[in-house]
Formats: sequence, structure tokens, C-alpha cells
Amino acid sequence: MELRRKLEILADAAKYDASCASSGTEKRDSRPGDGKPGGIGSTEGMGICHAYAPDGRCISLLKVLLTNACIYDCAYCINRATSNVPRARFTVRELVDLTLDFYRRNYIEGLFLSSGIIRSPDYTMERLVDVARILREEHGFRGYIHLKTIPDASPELLAEAGRHADRLSINIELPQEGALKALAPEKDLSEIRRAMGRMRLRIEEAKEARKAERRAPAPRFAPAGQSTQMIIGADASDDRAVLGTTANLYGSYGLKRVYFSAYSPIPDASRLLPPTPPPLVREHRLYQADWLLRFYGFSLDEIMAGGEGGMLDLGIDPKLAWALRHRGEFPVDVNRAPRERLLRVPGLGSKTVDRLLTARRHRAIRSEDLARLRLPLGKLLPFLVTEDHRPRVTDRLDLRALVAPRTGFARPVQMALL
Repeated sequence: MELRRKLEILADAAKYDASCASSGTEKRDSRPGDGKPGGIGSTEGMGICHAYAPDGRCISLLKVLLTNACIYDCAYCINRATSNVPRARFTVRELVDLTLDFYRRNYIEGLFLSSGIIRSPDYTMERLVDVARILREEHGFRGYIHLKTIPDASPELLAEAGRHADRLSINIELPQEGALKALAPEKDLSEIRRAMGRMRLRIEEAKEARKAERRAPAPRFAPAGQSTQMIIGADASDDRAVLGTTANLYGSYGLKRVYFSAYSPIPDASRLLPPTPPPLVREHRLYQADWLLRFYGFSLDEIMAGGEGGMLDLGIDPKLAWALRHRGEFPVDVNRAPRERLLRVPGLGSKTVDRLLTARRHRAIRSEDLARLRLPLGKLLPFLVTEDHRPRVTDRLDLRALVAPRTGFARPVQMALL
């Protein structure tokens, strides 16, 4: 099979993996001992354009599979063993050359590499590691590399992967163990968690070693941390179960991100799977709730208290839903309230709150100052006191209609994480 056709198949097969953010890494030529001087590629610097988001940097990546052939038969996976999709496989050298060629053409700044399982977990993982090792050691590639690792592979291979990759990830696949046993019987949740635990230990050891280093630079290990992905809507797990598993993963394994991927029906699907996908907005609401857990000081019970049947309200974002249930907490005085209270105001993001805290040291915040920051005043002002504004509508029965978005779900809309 010619290389172009392989790329067409394996890039398309990789689109189902959402966990390819690149936040949290650093330049590989910023520290002594990172390899030969010179080299090619970078995760930041001149000639590279970044879009910055609250969770860090997003860069252009070559996102591809080593192969979409797989010995596992996970019911929800388009590349499962019994699927009749066209199969392809790169050699290690083809992937290395492709990455370098794309970089030299200024198409990409890094590589996201995953794979189906061929022969065995160790055999597959060894090839993934070879791609990263050759790029780093033979070609001095300093661009971003994210490797999707295989939990059943040997700890030694996972350790080597961490030495070459900026980020590692292992997919937890589904929110609950029972669903994983039913839909992916070859996968073991306890082994996935053990691999996550080993990764966390090595990441923390590397960080401590770098803090304590004196003359010799400490070895790297996945400086951008580890992440995972969870499929939403392939089983009966409600949002409370999804977010409960998410909170546990952050607390137990120090994950940088948990990515949610709405289940998409696949050809010749198993009868164990639902015939229709979940509403795409459900995935978005889960991301918003995830933000509240990580950056806004909300607990799982606070987020889910008003949810019916363990599900988030699809009509409004979870912070606004909490505010409408706790009207006695509002309005909040932007010139006097502590950061923790301001973070609970619908329409205020964490960076905006920090800017307001800095600004109010010099003068009182007025409504026009909020307008200059391009904040959603219609959503914000019913919950906020400024120097020239005090709302009188927090007890209105129609407050939800007043502040909630008026767009439906018929057309795609950009929704905020506030």
C-alpha cells in the first residue's frame, strides 16, 4: 500500500481519540543535557503560532495511528478485530520520515501517536517507543510528542516512553468497571489504574529529581503529565457517575486532563450499544463541570445537586444552574468579595476574576469596566454588584429565562467554559 493511502486511513482512524492537547510542556533546548545542540522542531518560539487557552497551549500535531488493526474486539471501537474497515500499518521508519517531512513543510509542530494492538501489547508499545526514540535521538526532534500508551505493556517500555514523550496517556475508556467488562472484555480496569499509578510515581520522581539537581541534569519523564479519555453515552452511566470517576482520576493519579468523547454509532454495531448517540451538548456540559471541579472550587455534590436522574441540565451551563439554585448567595459585590465568591458568579472566568482583583486595588469597578472586558453583561449583572449597579432581580421567578442563552441546539453554537 502506498504511503498516501496509509496516511488517509490511519489519520481518519485517529479522529476518534480526543485526548491530544499539548499544554504544560516546555522547550527541549531550554535545559542542559537535553540532547545534541541544534536539532529541529520546537514546542514554542519564533515561527510557531500558538492559540492559548485556560489549560495552556494548543499546537498543530500530526495525529495518526501506527495501525488500525487490532487483536481486541471492543464493541464501541471502529477498529475492533471483527470490524470490516480497511486496514493499514506504518513501519517505524515511515512514521519517522512522515513526521519530519510534515514538520519541515511547516504543517505540524508535533506528533500524537496511538495504535491498535498487534501481536501483543509489548510488541505494539515497542514500536510506538521506537518512533519517539528515533525522532529524539537520531534526528534531534524537539517538537511535542504525545504517546498513547498500552496499560498491559511492560513497565520498562512505559518508562522508556516517558523519557521521549512530552505527554503520555492511557484511555480509561468507560466510566464504570461493569460497562468496560461488558463492552471491552479484553481490557482490565485494575490494570489501567495500576499503569496510571506507575506513571504518576515516575512523573513525580522526575519532578523531585529536577528540583534537587545540582550539576548533572535530572532525566525527564513526561513533563506535560498524563491524560485519559472516557467515552460518553456508550453505556448507561449518568453524569454523576462520569464526574465521580473524573474527580477520582484527578485525585488519585494527578491527571492533567480527562477528555470526554461522545459515543458515535459505528457500522455493524453490537446490540449492547445504544442505537443513537447522546446529545453533543452533553459532552460540552461535562467539560464545563470538569472546569468547575478543577478551577472553581465546586464539589461534585454542588454541581449535581439539581440534576434530574443524575444528569446535568442540558439547557444551561452548570455554574449558572448552581447560581439559580442558590439565589441567596447573590448578588456578589465585585469590589469587596473574595476570589472564591467571585469565581461562583456566572459569566466570570478565573482569569477575569484575577484581573478584577488587581484592578480594584486602584479604583472601584463599574459596569463600564466589565463591558470593556467584553463580559456577557446580560448573564452577569443580575448576580453582581458594582460601584454603579445593584441588581433587583435575583428573586424573579423568570430569572432563568432572563439570563439563559436564547439559542437552541438546532444550530452549532460556541459555548463558554464559564
